[in-house]
Amino acid sequence: MDKITYNTGVPATRPLDVRWIHGSVSAKHNADPDIQVYAYDEHTLVLRQNMAVNYEAPFLYLLFGADRAVLIDTGATASAEYFPLRATVDTLVDQWLAAHPRESYQLLVLHSHGHGDHVAGDGQFADRPDTVVVPADQASAWGFLGLADDPSRIVPLDLGDRVLECLATPGHHRASVTYYDPHTGFLLTGDTVYPGRLYVEDWAAFTHSVDRLVSFTETRPVTHVLGCHIEMTTTPGDDYPIFTTYQPDEHVLELTADHLRQIRAAIQEIGDEPGTYPYPDFIICR
Repeated sequence: MDKITYNTGVPATRPLDVRWIHGSVSAKHNADPDIQVYAYDEHTLVLRQNMAVNYEAPFLYLLFGADRAVLIDTGATASAEYFPLRATVDTLVDQWLAAHPRESYQLLVLHSHGHGDHVAGDGQFADRPDTVVVPADQASAWGFLGLADDPSRIVPLDLGDRVLECLATPGHHRASVTYYDPHTGFLLTGDTVYPGRLYVEDWAAFTHSVDRLVSFTETRPVTHVLGCHIEMTTTPGDDYPIFTTYQPDEHVLELTADHLRQIRAAIQEIGDEPGTYPYPDFIICR
């Protein structure tokens, strides 16, 4: 078994050098792959579901540790025929293991939160060997990670020489979790923070979670804040309508720690008044 060296110092900040598939004028005649796979490095893959399969076009994250991999979220479509997530992940794991042979290797399936467009593909992994699928409800997800008794904790998730840090960040969803990867410097925020419409279910919890993320990033080197959707256009403050299946001028996926501070300032500015509040790189909906 080869020894893999993961970055434990300050990760270099470099752009995601990828043009995401973003739908087409005719979803019926779309010829893009059902799942786009982008390798940030050989141990870190970002997957995007095709907009022609589901307009949500969520992003998923597959991170390889020395002992096991974790897949964060399973997309918006249950059908393996239309959304071959299991087959795609199996191929990617096999490719990684060909380069880094192991006698055994586990796949852990976790979630950013429990909304349907992030858990629909869970069933594809139900009978996969050496696989643990953790349900996305709060009791199961937070219980597995060790957050249930004390959601204020920052808990480690050891993949084998690659240890993620996990934070409970409710507000968008009561079971939301944010994952930090020291190897890449990625802060994976699910639907809590992304370039789009930030739907807030619990304003007080959302405020507290954003406060936590701001404080967290003050003591960690964060290269990119990565959520699970792109809904903003390249025009500041302008988003694509719901159900859009063609986004030719979409915002980049990656945000920064400064965007967390911008969201915190927006929360203070908005106060207690419900409404829809556009900002250059996100829209707060409460």
